[in-house]
Amino acid sequence: MSNSPLDDKAFHVPFRGIVLFLLISFGLAWGILGLYILLPERMEAVFGRLTGSHPLFFLAVYAPAIAALTLVVSCGGLAGLRCFLGRALIWRCSAAWYFFMIIGIPFIFIGGSAIRGNLFSEPFPFASFQALLVGLILAAIKGPIEEFGWRGVALPLLQRKFAPIWGGGILGVIWGLWHFPAFLLSGTQQSQWSFAAFFAGCLAISVIVTAMFNRSHGSILLSAFFHFQLMNPIFPDAQPYDTYLLICAASLVVWWNRKTMFAKSNSIVEVIPSKKSPSS
Repeated sequence: MSNSPLDDKAFHVPFRGIVLFLLISFGLAWGILGLYILLPERMEAVFGRLTGSHPLFFLAVYAPAIAALTLVVSCGGLAGLRCFLGRALIWRCSAAWYFFMIIGIPFIFIGGSAIRGNLFSEPFPFASFQALLVGLILAAIKGPIEEFGWRGVALPLLQRKFAPIWGGGILGVIWGLWHFPAFLLSGTQQSQWSFAAFFAGCLAISVIVTAMFNRSHGSILLSAFFHFQLMNPIFPDAQPYDTYLLICAASLVVWWNRKTMFAKSNSIVEVIPSKKSPSS
């Protein structure tokens, strides 16, 4: 994927498109969760109790992806959509990033759990292989789908105006705030967490993923895999120490990539790749 200005003007997504993206992302997600917060009895009577596995919760989670696809189709049609989805096939990146995702992220959770003192005291969360498989599938088809929106659309648009360190930070703020209503609802995973720690984690994660995103030429696939690893149900509960370790990791990533994180020259700014851009 090229990091230069778009060559194919027919597929150009203007910066103002981020307004539509945010309106749909927040409107759909906050609308669903807001109704359950404000009108819990009526919503439960019609749709049932909202949990992390409820179809409406999935719809709320998919809001950024729905917003992304809406914006891409409106700007590039079906041809543009095919080019955009091609970014979900980009897998090439440096070995260091694969090492971080496959080894580093588990180490953060294991290390955080060890600091917390529950590494060996809590049982494995799945009683059977079937339960483990279902848990992994649910983790794969929930949060990672958000990345079609966050890193698929929002980050390239933000990087047209800001250096990666600031674009990633702004996206981290947006990403964290977008989750806020889930913390107000009982029955959701987020209701058991501290929002302050989660918000700080969103900032750290967004900065880390921004560096990987630019290094991988705008890969949605690797961003989704990173997201999956953060939600991997086999990792132990390490809050809030996983957040502290992620902040340390983000600081190291920024320092190691300081030449590119503070300069716009190597930023990925295309939402829909030009036809000349590689897809793998």
